[in-house]
Amino acid sequence: MYIKRWLLIVLGVLFASVLAGCSSDNTSKDQPSSSSEKKSLVIYSNSVSDGRGDWLKEKATEKGFNIEIVEGGGGDIANRIVAEKNNPIADVVFGLNTMNYEDFKAAGLLEKYKPVWASEVSKGLNDKNDYYHSIVKQAILLIYNSKLYDEKSAPKDWTDLWNKKEFHGKYDAPSSFGGGTIRIVIAGILVRHQDPKGEYGISKEGWDEIKNYLKYGYYAAEGEDFYANLASGKSPLGPMWSSGIATREQQYGVKAGIVKPEIGVPYAVEQVAIIKGTKNLKTAKEFVDWFGSAEVQGEWAKKFSSMPANEKALEHAPQEVKDLEASLKTQDIDWAFVSKHINQWVEKIELELLP
Repeated sequence: MYIKRWLLIVLGVLFASVLAGCSSDNTSKDQPSSSSEKKSLVIYSNSVSDGRGDWLKEKATEKGFNIEIVEGGGGDIANRIVAEKNNPIADVVFGLNTMNYEDFKAAGLLEKYKPVWASEVSKGLNDKNDYYHSIVKQAILLIYNSKLYDEKSAPKDWTDLWNKKEFHGKYDAPSSFGGGTIRIVIAGILVRHQDPKGEYGISKEGWDEIKNYLKYGYYAAEGEDFYANLASGKSPLGPMWSSGIATREQQYGVKAGIVKPEIGVPYAVEQVAIIKGTKNLKTAKEFVDWFGSAEVQGEWAKKFSSMPANEKALEHAPQEVKDLEASLKTQDIDWAFVSKHINQWVEKIELELLP
């Protein structure tokens, strides 16, 4: 009798297990997967320094996204996306600049999608065909240590760095060109010397300018930080993107002076886009809708002193950011021309002009 009862119990447990297994199988086939699986994304960006990446992960997690961020310089991230065309790893890319996205679009690397917030972005910044959309406007600036220079003694333009001896060896010079910031600096110099008969569309005078820019700068040793050198006076002049200034001023205790050339300053407009071939298209669309929203971009602007492209997010930007934006003239640059030639320019510089 005891054995029979024990067998009935065992059979009951086994039967219940089978039913549970069937139920589990049906759930996995007929219902969505768990939120962590459903919401997983790989994101490429050059714009996650100064705590941005950690902040984004935290906020994304709160919204149910499980994101992995791959960070690199703008040029490096762009090259990686191109190299992975037939087997994409990234689901979403943000940051970089419009030149990169035009290249991605031409190469068929982006998924067409219009986010819910697209109409809130300043006119003319989004891709008219909806392959990429704008999130942040970055002024690419020449800055100086305001303890060592003032508006009278500081350079008035980039060209003063190499044309005036008092600045020789005092400004941070690039030794690599994978980052988006330095590429825009180079573009801002070279486009002043456009010549259809010149090498890669640039006159000899333009190439001489770049040669001298590289010749008379200070080259930081491996491990040296530009802003630390700016603060110490080792190289108190150099390039910086506008939203990177505030955190560094706090960190190093040095107020940055800003050079405002008569010709204007170049802007990098950071974009966000979905990578063609993503296996997580639905989640990628949800993420872009969330990340570019006025709410999130407003918080991003307030936290990281950035100038949002989303006009509804502008009210959250710090007043000093709004004031800086109002004080700057935008350099007139033909970005289609730059996009066409930038890789040729960089190759020439690396092979022929670096000292």
